[in-house]
Amino acid sequence: MNRREILTTLGATATGLVALAETGARADQEHSAPRDRAHENCLQACESCERICNETFHHCYEQVAQGRKEHAKALRLVADCAKFCGLSASLIANQSPLMTYACAACAEACNACAKECDKFDSAEMKACAKACRNCETTCRAMVKAMGGHAHQG
Repeated sequence: MNRREILTTLGATATGLVALAETGARADQEHSAPRDRAHENCLQACESCERICNETFHHCYEQVAQGRKEHAKALRLVADCAKFCGLSASLIANQSPLMTYACAACAEACNACAKECDKFDSAEMKACAKACRNCETTCRAMVKAMGGHAHQG
């Protein structure tokens, strides 16, 4: 085989693979159900809670740096809660079959974070507690809408 034949063969193969991938992607989109209201609410609440927990982390960090060690537990919880929320949001967006497990765990993380944040009087901590409670509620509703931890998709 000469160089021209090899390049022609490689080009044809690449074109075929691209066409096959596009067909497969369209088929996946056709077979995946659109997210319902419970999924959309949960996705939005998780994204919002992740953002607020990250912002609250900075607030807690400043408090600990100023010697207010009572914020140390909240510092860790808001950081961890943000990670649970981010994971849940990613899995919901991807329509992962594991999203209900992540959302059940996220609800527990949000509950713990909200309880800790409620111990403080500042607006930042109260806003975080509120976002966590909203996320917890929507995560539990989404898990319930999915029939528990078993995902049928």
